[in-house]
Amino acid sequence: MLHYDVALVPDIAGKRVTGQMSVTLKPTHNDVTAVFLDSGELNVTSVTHNDRALAFEQHNGHLRIRLDQPAPTDAPTTLHLRYEGAPPFGLEFAPDRDEVYTVFSTSQWMPSVDAPDERATLALSLTLPPELKAAGTGRAMPSRTLPDGRVEHRWMLASPMPAYVYGFAAGRYQQAALPHGKSTLHLLSVNRSPQQLKQIFARTGDMLAFFADKSGLPYQGDYSQALVARTIGQEMAGLSVMSEAYGAEVLDKPDQIALVAHEAAHQWWGNRVTCAGWEHFWLNEGFANFMTAAYLQHAQGEAGYQAKIKAWRERVELLRAKGADRPLVYPDWKAPTADDRAVVYQKGAYVLHLLRAEMGEDAFWRGIRAYTQANDGRPVVTADFQRAMEQAAGRSLQPFFGEWIYP
Repeated sequence: MLHYDVALVPDIAGKRVTGQMSVTLKPTHNDVTAVFLDSGELNVTSVTHNDRALAFEQHNGHLRIRLDQPAPTDAPTTLHLRYEGAPPFGLEFAPDRDEVYTVFSTSQWMPSVDAPDERATLALSLTLPPELKAAGTGRAMPSRTLPDGRVEHRWMLASPMPAYVYGFAAGRYQQAALPHGKSTLHLLSVNRSPQQLKQIFARTGDMLAFFADKSGLPYQGDYSQALVARTIGQEMAGLSVMSEAYGAEVLDKPDQIALVAHEAAHQWWGNRVTCAGWEHFWLNEGFANFMTAAYLQHAQGEAGYQAKIKAWRERVELLRAKGADRPLVYPDWKAPTADDRAVVYQKGAYVLHLLRAEMGEDAFWRGIRAYTQANDGRPVVTADFQRAMEQAAGRSLQPFFGEWIYP
């Protein structure tokens, strides 16, 4: 996959969406006669290539497009699709707030390849009533007012990213902005005033600076954070969404900023450096959890860090006591249970803490930086991480990895 160009028109009151898109791809081998995309519960109504209709079929959330002639390997091929649907998840509607936003399942609102190792650039447009505001994946482009008064909001993602981190949020938002170096932090909420938004996200700039230092990679572009009707939190490329309830919690208890930090950490570990397959998902989520704790150690002192370590250790002990512990390299990550997720999120973070103690401060952070820099914009497996950490340590870490990480 090379590029998606997607134009969406959500019907917030009807909880439906219509869309049209072009997808540009380049076959990796000769004689490719079909293209496969994930399409969730969308209904694809047409597929064309060079203005010629192509045959296609949908089954169990997958779209198979039959090409009229084998696609060449020496030049990109662009297909055009039209579709509509009422996604049961992945695209959330809150009509009472005139709000629509994405969570987790990109193929529920645009046909795409769900695999985390498949990266592409994105042009995204969203047509909305004029009173609504929006934030989306990529650099904001000038919006356009259409003849009927609606507004087309547009974004361009120039760095290839996995499709699961594409997304947007739109609603009857109040907005605020904070400067951060060459970037701007955009803050959105239906319920919170601009001043309250600045209070809730007051530490975001410091978080981005901390993660940039630890990764050796500066943050790129603007960053948007939206408080939406309900979600456990979701990272997207240049955008994070958290719930209004969480925003209220931070206003009441300003030190409860772990979720803000977790989603910000994903801008490096998860988005820029992405697990090559879900069996290595701990390289996304275990990292984001650990880096959150490292930020709390930096911002709030040792007690905040140690509280996280204690909670992780107790969760690992509970997993072991009930026979639910698993290696971090997870060969069958499908329909994960709460215990499965605890392995990836909590145990993954705890193992990074143990590795920090095993290697020592200087070698550990040198390895984290080398690993992140070397794999910026690439899918990774656990062996890539092990290699970087062993080079930083100057010795084999196989005993540690064999005990804690591999099956």
